[in-house]
Amino acid sequence: MKIFSGSSNPKLARKVAKKLKIKVGKVELSRFANGEARVFVRDKVNNSAAVVLQSFSRPVDEHVIEFCLLCDALKRLGAKKITAIVPWLGYSKQDKVFREGEPLSIKVIAKIIQTAPFDKLITLDLHNQSIIGFFDKPVIQLSAQPLFLEYFKRICRHRPCNSARTVPAGLTGKYIVIAPDAGSIKSSTAFAQKLKLPIAYIDKERDLISGKVKIHGISKEVKDKKAIIIDDMISTGATLIETVRFLKKKGVKKVFVAATHHLFVPHVTQKLLKSPIDKLLISDTISPNIPLKPNKKLKILSVAEIIAKAIINT
Repeated sequence: MKIFSGSSNPKLARKVAKKLKIKVGKVELSRFANGEARVFVRDKVNNSAAVVLQSFSRPVDEHVIEFCLLCDALKRLGAKKITAIVPWLGYSKQDKVFREGEPLSIKVIAKIIQTAPFDKLITLDLHNQSIIGFFDKPVIQLSAQPLFLEYFKRICRHRPCNSARTVPAGLTGKYIVIAPDAGSIKSSTAFAQKLKLPIAYIDKERDLISGKVKIHGISKEVKDKKAIIIDDMISTGATLIETVRFLKKKGVKKVFVAATHHLFVPHVTQKLLKSPIDKLLISDTISPNIPLKPNKKLKILSVAEIIAKAIINT
């Protein structure tokens, strides 16, 4: 078995390969003079298994096409089985038709990428579980939440995560999990239960045309608490920052934010690091498109081991 990487996240591909003790296949990725993608696999894969890792991050459309071409090249070389690893499934936020005249974009993308000859797809923390139904091929959804759980167990309990001791007295009075919107209630509640923490729900509504969000209130008193916000993705960060400001006005001492996918929209990282967020945790499903300077507020956790285990077990 070898792992082949598109241009979106070669660093993660190398980490996964290291965990699996396999080689990263040699691929030449370039462009023709007219801008079309050109893919050339240099390694032999005849009658062997191959893994293709590609996040559908910026530039999204280019990475989608590159992924499809890479899978096709491997199949034509005789790959017996192709496992597609798409850590971030681009277009997954467009999982509904919000206005008449709009496409159901993620369903279209699902159809497009399934023209590529992979056997199964492994991804992480989909924006909506119903997206799996748009695929005819098997889809395995992983989650970065175990990484965040381990981190918060350590900071909340000040002891090793694998300790069998009960939750220290006073823990639930100090930390609280915040569900930032209706769509995150189920996952945030499950996260809070695993940490044995209380949860509060923010009541807000989004204008489907302008995208602006209005916060109406919160379900519990949060004054003097340390808040933990769990989400699947960060795009512009505007709603997240507004939520954090709202919590600080309500008397929250610290706000920790954990999100699986940081889309690295231009200038958003800088805004997040200058915002009232006290700690920002993200995973490496998407590679930063600019060099990130060391910052105490930002911590990146790797999903390489989670992906490697899934490849072995499936």
